[in-house]
Amino acid sequence: MLSVVGTKNLSARWAFNFSAWHPTESQLLLATSCLQPEEKERIGRFVYKKDAKASLIGRLFLRKYVGDLVGDYSSVKFERDEKGKPYLIDKSLQDSLSFNVSHQGNFTVLAGEVGKIVGVDVMKIEYSGGRSLSDFFRLMTRHFSPEEWVTIKGYYGTSEREKLAMFCRHWCLKESYVKAIGSGITVDLQKISFRIHTRMLSANAVVADTKLFVDGNEKSEWHFEEMLLDSEHCVSVAWKDVLPKSSASIQPTFKFLSFEDLVQNCESISSPDLAYCRNFLEKEEKPS
Repeated sequence: MLSVVGTKNLSARWAFNFSAWHPTESQLLLATSCLQPEEKERIGRFVYKKDAKASLIGRLFLRKYVGDLVGDYSSVKFERDEKGKPYLIDKSLQDSLSFNVSHQGNFTVLAGEVGKIVGVDVMKIEYSGGRSLSDFFRLMTRHFSPEEWVTIKGYYGTSEREKLAMFCRHWCLKESYVKAIGSGITVDLQKISFRIHTRMLSANAVVADTKLFVDGNEKSEWHFEEMLLDSEHCVSVAWKDVLPKSSASIQPTFKFLSFEDLVQNCESISSPDLAYCRNFLEKEEKPS
């Protein structure tokens, strides 16, 4: 049975720029030897290297977070539920330990907590749909409440870039919340409405005054942390307490991890697979 060792680093807010990471053969040999066979197989099915890297970093994030907490990497085993969400096989930690991974744009991120339910989402602030932004917004009308659309569209003179940034921020908030509750975006997103008090996000501080309303009722038990990872990526963490006396402290910012940070204490659970790693490296980075 696994158990949390000590009381340090119970919370985690991590980010990794996988687009800027160009793995060497030796790095991949080490990283993939730390994966369960089914994880390795799943990552190997990605056509493009960008997607494989994003997923690989996510799995290493999970192993590092849980392994650091329990002090035993080799005993950490994950499975996936019917929605594809990873969970720990060891039932002794399932009720107290919560973690979530997201990747989009250039980043993979992780939020982890003990004594809380947590969800995280990252989103690149860009639009390349071909239609005008106003046409795109019309197509997305039913996913946001009227109050949210007022905030997204802003005041007269608000630039399209500012509108897009606010749209992405709202979507990121919704994703982090539905991931935390485990329902996915199959729920009616218009019933989930966010009231934003701090209009601008930054990469230097966490915004924590955004409020959630569901069917018009404020859900004050839910807390949200928002920030920019860089000028092109926003991130949101949703959490609420599930255990008494759990810490309510806010993480100052996301910590950017290097590959060396990720594998610092990892333990191989399978033999190095040179053919697998060479096939990984031969993939195209992304669609041309």
